[in-house]
Amino acid sequence: MTLGQLNAFVLVARLGSVTDAAKALGVSEPAVSQALAALRQHHGDKLLIKRSGGMTLTAGGSRLLPIASQMVALGAEADAAVRQANGVAARLQLAVTSEIAEFVANPLLEAFTRRSGNAIDASSGLARTAELPVLITNRLADVALGPDVTGDAGDLDCTPIFRASLVVVGSPHCRHQGSPAHWPWLLDPAGADPGSDTGRLLARLGVPDDAIQVFPNQTAAWSAAASGGGVSVALEHLVAPQLRRHELAVVPTRHTPMSTCWYVTTLPTDRRTGAANSLRHFLTTPAAMHVMRAPGSGVPPSRFRPPVYVTIWS
Repeated sequence: MTLGQLNAFVLVARLGSVTDAAKALGVSEPAVSQALAALRQHHGDKLLIKRSGGMTLTAGGSRLLPIASQMVALGAEADAAVRQANGVAARLQLAVTSEIAEFVANPLLEAFTRRSGNAIDASSGLARTAELPVLITNRLADVALGPDVTGDAGDLDCTPIFRASLVVVGSPHCRHQGSPAHWPWLLDPAGADPGSDTGRLLARLGVPDDAIQVFPNQTAAWSAAASGGGVSVALEHLVAPQLRRHELAVVPTRHTPMSTCWYVTTLPTDRRTGAANSLRHFLTTPAAMHVMRAPGSGVPPSRFRPPVYVTIWS
């Protein structure tokens, strides 16, 4: 029995599928299946049974899950302790939703590491809203930035830090009439995430799945909307440059502007890393507020890291 096998088991149990667990770990689905098979053979128990609604824990799997979660967390703590003892830069992994990933995550981490007095190896990764508490609990991420996950977070610390407004945008040269449910919606990956702010807005407007087209990022979705292909969703302060240049225009709906709030989610104080504590504190400072409000100042080429379009890190 290895930590890798236990990690695979915990993620499949928490996320409900081998596919999602493989994405979270940054490995192939067969690798996760093999890890589960080895663990099942070791314990002589199926542990997880695939049902129509997802994965169901056996009685043995239910007993193993909390123990396995603790062992995985201790493994991450052991790795961090050895890195610290060897003078290696502390690792900090930030999980963000797609509304934040493209424009905000990298400038925010750049500003944080520039101000931090300690050597920190910081990176960010894209995750769906439902994955955020799972990634934090299993220490695949140290800090999450996105919607409120209080209902799924258990004993995690989830605190509001930044308020914004979500708007619908489209070409200034097109008139969008009739029900929004009948418009073509051109969206970034948040359009496929029912727990995201974009997903909640689409639900309020009654937009069906067949009216949604998902693009790799917000820039591509906004560009398609500006060309007259449909409408898109944007955070008002992030799309402001396109609005000022009249590349896009706000399209009124009965549910927009929709107020949103970004939350920072971490482990409780006694279990989070020093780097996570530092980032959590930084996110409440005026410098962080400025970056989240106007992130377009850029970063030096040596520090540039392109947006991550996979679920999370290996």
